[in-house]
Amino acid sequence: MKRKALKAAFPHTIPIFTGFFFLGAAYGIYMSTSGFSFVYPMLMSLLISGGSLEFVAVEMLLSPFAPVSVFVMAVLIQARHLFYGISMLDKFKGTGLKKFYLIFGMCDETFSVNYTADIPKDVDKGWFMFFVTLLNQLYWCASATLGGLFGSLIPFDTSGISFVMTAMFVVIFLEQWLKEKTHISSWIGLIASTVCLLIFGADSFMLPSMAAILILLTVLQKKLKHTEI
Repeated sequence: MKRKALKAAFPHTIPIFTGFFFLGAAYGIYMSTSGFSFVYPMLMSLLISGGSLEFVAVEMLLSPFAPVSVFVMAVLIQARHLFYGISMLDKFKGTGLKKFYLIFGMCDETFSVNYTADIPKDVDKGWFMFFVTLLNQLYWCASATLGGLFGSLIPFDTSGISFVMTAMFVVIFLEQWLKEKTHISSWIGLIASTVCLLIFGADSFMLPSMAAILILLTVLQKKLKHTEI
């Protein structure tokens, strides 16, 4: 059962590995050139399931000690995981103790695969999602650790390297767009985010936009289900 689930899950994670190899290495190099040992990216990649937060955490660690500000910033950056979790409640049913790791290890890419993948009927969905989560986490941790180890040996200007996260999110959005039968939910996200950005500004638009998206998707849930049939 486990071996069959691993074989089914692995091909879905190959594109993630390709992206994570470069992104994770860039993150490790970024931390190394910021003065941190490879231990930092290794542990942070294991304990923080959010690449964008890990990049921002570099500046947090270099800034004066401000735990409250760091906590608020972390919540704002990772608030989208609250909505990911809500949408995965049904899929996590019946997965037993694996559910706790699935919740802990759910990053953007893992959510995307586990939510959209067509799991074969003869494969246990719990183990399938478990191995997707585990493989993606191993990819990220290994590449971040390698980047941290070899970052000090590569002399080049790393200014702007954190933009790789923005590029990754654009690619994820485009991939989802191509998979959708209709683009209603995507347009809801784009329009709600744009309106909130104009109203609240770049520093405070994330939570209002997430709330607006959740409300709109809840209200239009029946219509969205009907259009997907």
